[in-house]
Amino acid sequence: MRTMAVVGTGLIGTSIGLAVSRHGIKVHLLDQDEVAARTAAALGAGVAGPSDEQVDLAVIAVPPSAVGGVLAEMRARGLARSYTDVASVKAQLAREVTPSSYVGGHPLAGGERGGPLAARADLFEDRAWVLTPSESTSQDAVNRVLEMIALCGAVPVIMGGRAHDDAVALTSHAPHLVASLMAARLQHGSRDSFRLAGQELCDVTRMAVRDTGLWSDILQANAPAVAGVLRELRDDLTTLLTTLDDLSGEPQDNRSPSLEPMVDLLNRGAAGLAAIQGWQGPDRQAHLEVLVPERPGQLVRLLDALKEFRVEPEDVVPRYSAEEGTFSVMFAVPAMRVGQIVLQLGRAGWNAESVDPVAGTPCSA
Repeated sequence: MRTMAVVGTGLIGTSIGLAVSRHGIKVHLLDQDEVAARTAAALGAGVAGPSDEQVDLAVIAVPPSAVGGVLAEMRARGLARSYTDVASVKAQLAREVTPSSYVGGHPLAGGERGGPLAARADLFEDRAWVLTPSESTSQDAVNRVLEMIALCGAVPVIMGGRAHDDAVALTSHAPHLVASLMAARLQHGSRDSFRLAGQELCDVTRMAVRDTGLWSDILQANAPAVAGVLRELRDDLTTLLTTLDDLSGEPQDNRSPSLEPMVDLLNRGAAGLAAIQGWQGPDRQAHLEVLVPERPGQLVRLLDALKEFRVEPEDVVPRYSAEEGTFSVMFAVPAMRVGQIVLQLGRAGWNAESVDPVAGTPCSA
């Protein structure tokens, strides 16, 4: 593959351009917003404007509801030999978009900020990138998209469209809504209550939707799957509310209200957390070690940096080598994110390397 086009130069589209351009691929950047396309070009993601010749692959990086129309327009123009998209909903597109030159795609990467200025060439490194080819999809199209995924450093995952939508409803779309529901309660908070806000509130509300236009589009496209998750959540909330109301009232017949429904919910929550952590490890976990200069404040600075990767202080194991006179810390991270985490820590001035958790010796990541 020598040439590509990216249609839509937001966070994802620009990051794709940055990632593949560093491997010598010529990328043409198209966007209705001329400023966005030229900003992406100025960052090094490619050149603004269409190619004079048909490119090998075009990536449609627009909201789910716009993919079908944009794809039809680009195919009519003969923009590329093969096409893919990055929308987070796939089943609906599979019904609407059927050409053999198209492969549905969804990179499992993003950020809290959007737009080309938030883009990074390493955004996709070690992250899953779902492909949903249909029976009519050509192997040439699949191969071109797989090549692009490899250039981005991501990990391809082949799934059916409906299975993908059900999965992201549970692991992404519903959690974003729950975060927004909790964040909405803050409108009614007092100044005194805000003074007591801690890490728990930050963790719960971190994913609250900011780009409401994009998320309205995503939720509309995946409404059935998201509604199913929220109905189950509603049933659990109803049970919990009934228990809390019983605990708030006067005891009846001299019997204390039962805590069993609430304890059951807490236990199921712990089991669910253990389930996803168990899926990620130990075979899907990697251990990193970072040398820490023995100067005041350095360990605190590192611990703050690790919170970005969901590594809490209690998950960090201090180590000291009397032989080498070095102090370091070791911690576990998802194996598929190792490359990204090492790069980001390196940019912040930390030297991280993958180690054997038992021996504490370097190993391949």
